Amino acid sequence: MLELINIGFDVEEDGVKKTILNDINLKIDEGFIALTGPNGGGKSTLAKIIAGIYTATRGQILFNGQDITNLSITQRAQMGISFAFQQPVRFKGITVKDLISMAKGKDISVSEACGYLSEVGLCAKDYINREINASLSGGELKRIEIATVMARGTSLSIFDEPEAGIDLWSFNNLIKVFENMRDKIGGSIMIISHQERILNIADKIIVIADGKVSKIGNKNEILPELLFSSGSVCKTLTDKL
Repeated sequence: MLELINIGFDVEEDGVKKTILNDINLKIDEGFIALTGPNGGGKSTLAKIIAGIYTATRGQILFNGQDITNLSITQRAQMGISFAFQQPVRFKGITVKDLISMAKGKDISVSEACGYLSEVGLCAKDYINREINASLSGGELKRIEIATVMARGTSLSIFDEPEAGIDLWSFNNLIKVFENMRDKIGGSIMIISHQERILNIADKIIVIADGKVSKIGNKNEILPELLFSSGSVCKTLTDKL
């Protein structure tokens, strides 16, 4: 489905080239993929390169057999790649229904929009006409954003640290939403996270450290080492509160 071949990414700081990613080779098929690793290791950069937000300095990206290395974020979205930011964007004057309709690509009915909200555990009548603004909590915004991803029905959905900025109650509900999403949609879900509970529901865990793929395998192979090794990257939400 998705293949990364010798992906590298460099930036220039004060006239000095710094390598963020170096020689990343990955094949990602359908399923729930967790991308984890130390802070600053290159996880978010890699996800943004896949989505087209950043352009790789070198290497090749294949999606469903097609070379998308030089395609824009819009072109990749049209091909079936979604990206959910760590901090969802707030849109003053746009209602929840408007946002879901835009994600779907057409004006959908209230009942259809309500169906997507119900999938993410929100009472539709309380949210359908609300604006995407500061009156919504971080947890509510995250779930609404997931509803838009579900409405798009993309074959690859990428979430950058969805637990960031939300409380424990919202996190518990978020886990249920991702479990439901994994069971109901096809394609691949890729989540960047340090959270043990998210890693525990993944079909495959990829560890990125120092700009390279450090480890890859199922949770039974990867989690024990992450949990018990010195300087583990895994966290629980209560560690952050």
